[in-house]
Amino acid sequence: MATKSPAYTWENGFRELDSSSALETPWSWPKSPVDDNGDSAPDRTGAYVTPPSVDLTTSLTHNQLGINVVRHWPTLYDGTNSPHGVPSWWAPKEEVDVLICGAGPSGLQVAVSLARQGVSFRIIDKADTPLVAGRADGVQPRFLETMSQWGLSTEVHEEGPLIERTAIYKDGRKLLFNRSHQSDSRYRGLHIITQGQLERIYLRDLARHKVIVERSYTAVDYRVEEHGADGSHHTHPVRATLKNAHTGRETSVRAKFLVGSDGAASPIRKSLGTPFDGVSTDIYWGIMDCVFESDYPHAWVFGSVISSKHGGCVIIPREDGYIRLYTQLDISLAGPIAASRQARDPNFIESGGRVEVHSITPEEVLEQANRIFNPYKLKFAAPLSWFAVWKISERVARSFSSPDMRVHLVGDAAHVHSVMGAFGLNASILDSANLAWKLGLAAKGQAKHHVLLPTYSTERRGHAVRIIEVSGSYLRFVCGSTVPLPNLRDVDGLDADHRNNADANAKSEQASKSSGNGFPSKLELASGAMPDTQAVVAQGAEDDDHHGLGTSQAEDLEFLGQFFKAHAQFLLGVDCPYAESAAVSSSGLDLTPKGGHPPAIRVKSGVRAPNPRVCLSPTESGYLYDKLAGPPRFHLVLFASSLAGTEVRRRVDAFLRCLNDPKGFYTRFGGSSCFNVVVILKMLPFQWSGADVDPGLAAVRDALPEGATVVFDDKAPDEDAHTVWGANHLTGGVAVVRPDLWVASTAFPDKMEDVSRLFEGFLI
Repeated sequence: MATKSPAYTWENGFRELDSSSALETPWSWPKSPVDDNGDSAPDRTGAYVTPPSVDLTTSLTHNQLGINVVRHWPTLYDGTNSPHGVPSWWAPKEEVDVLICGAGPSGLQVAVSLARQGVSFRIIDKADTPLVAGRADGVQPRFLETMSQWGLSTEVHEEGPLIERTAIYKDGRKLLFNRSHQSDSRYRGLHIITQGQLERIYLRDLARHKVIVERSYTAVDYRVEEHGADGSHHTHPVRATLKNAHTGRETSVRAKFLVGSDGAASPIRKSLGTPFDGVSTDIYWGIMDCVFESDYPHAWVFGSVISSKHGGCVIIPREDGYIRLYTQLDISLAGPIAASRQARDPNFIESGGRVEVHSITPEEVLEQANRIFNPYKLKFAAPLSWFAVWKISERVARSFSSPDMRVHLVGDAAHVHSVMGAFGLNASILDSANLAWKLGLAAKGQAKHHVLLPTYSTERRGHAVRIIEVSGSYLRFVCGSTVPLPNLRDVDGLDADHRNNADANAKSEQASKSSGNGFPSKLELASGAMPDTQAVVAQGAEDDDHHGLGTSQAEDLEFLGQFFKAHAQFLLGVDCPYAESAAVSSSGLDLTPKGGHPPAIRVKSGVRAPNPRVCLSPTESGYLYDKLAGPPRFHLVLFASSLAGTEVRRRVDAFLRCLNDPKGFYTRFGGSSCFNVVVILKMLPFQWSGADVDPGLAAVRDALPEGATVVFDDKAPDEDAHTVWGANHLTGGVAVVRPDLWVASTAFPDKMEDVSRLFEGFLI
């Protein structure tokens, strides 16, 4: 929430403000005694007592309208820092499968997945509480598809507004206003939820699994020892020392694997000596969460406002009328800010992030925003919910995993980039979803960790590099920046490229000192000096006659058209292909018809599994993913057409014989505990389960493995599941869907040799 919510009542069947809450909040128990007409008072022994709440200030910096607070429940959310102590059911072990260092969204996502796999773990965080305000605030459809596996997507997408329109203005004129963020996902649009709200959803989920976050703890030291002094193999080779920042208490934990979800300045990444390749840009944002009054026509619509002279703003509508406003700052101010921060924090030059500086006020950022919005005006209409000054860095770790595959980086510890595209939170969650199922199999001894775990870095690093390229190009369009995009694809050439990018970046920043955002700087300060921000803010008005680095409207529209055509689905998380690896078979990559015959399935290996609507039962319709939810397993999705054709029946029979073969991959690797069989039939439910069902269908039904699910493809042929997946009605087809809902392989039902080899490559 952006601000403290009022008390409501539902006594009339719908939510409305509770006028009696001034006397006593409706959630407080026990209630104050009332006149009971002489009846004896109820016995309160053991009755529920509401835990205390506290009001937390959301921003260290305020505007002239006051101070903003939110209500927080320490007993529910503060883990080991709960004022009432730790729950009696919490029993941390000194030896666990996984130690997670960092309880932001990426670390919490790993945790909720491991909890569902029965993998033991501990999760620590240096912060005293979950996030109070600020940071990430939007989730893509692919994020929600991932959350739907755990039964958490509904709570997430109901929190805030839905973004499905984009408005872009430049120099007071409309460039674009149209529908946006459209995909075939069941979760249409970009969904707004604050990072703090999201963390609390995760924390409640973990509590249901008897897990809490160990707060105010950091891993001050760790080492990996695969073998003891006597040559014996350590089952838990990671040995970490955890320290409480308040008490100084140290405790030792042993684990099989360690996950570094500890942020952009990640000590875990630094301990590995992993280069953080990329550039630190000369772009600074002033970020404000507030209610604004404005005559801008699309003030509550997602989009950007760009000025050729002064830079850009990004608008993100939030809950309850709040807006997240990113405002590009004048570089003549940002330079001294950076010098001040770097003098105190050597990590800042690499990882960027929040600048702790008190020399610039929200009112001054608002003045800069008004220059960018000109001729439209903005003013504060409420106390600030959050305020920060942020420097943009674009960096990707050289590898997301240690050479021994015992330590792995997720989220900001592995990559940082601009806010453009809402990739920070969303990419982090996909990192975690990719890693967690692989860690789970390895921790339980069901996978060859040296074969499977390297695919994490390969797959997710490639995605992070594309994020840098896509978000970076749009960032430069909005901000008019000339900082070169880093070339991060060629890992072997990164050392040379890193030096070249650093040189180019230094030249760009030097040029910026004299050019600002397209206008000359009149303020030169010694390194480390704090600027006279009134003078900095005023100079923009004095330089209004300078025309800057603007482009023509035709050029802008051409850029936007090409950009969204190429990247629209990537911006929603659904366009994210993975290359061939131990976890992606090559058999489904080449879909060229062989001998004039179409493939079994046209969807390629390594891509997101499509999620068509299907009939789940005679009384319920839903989506394919509804049958792929629950504890992580591999999904064998059989497209069997109507089972009426001789050829498809023959091949389906062969597939079922493969599953029932005691020596086959299905039985050898765990059967229904490892694999979820879903059959998609082009028929109606009563045709499959009725009393007068065809004997041939009954034989197929009886041969299905225990726990298999059948769904019915009863939509029109131009939108049914067989068409969405490009399934071959003559032969049928099998898609192997990974636990993270990516396609691992496709095959004809009677040609499962490649699928068997895929699993034999990494499963035990």
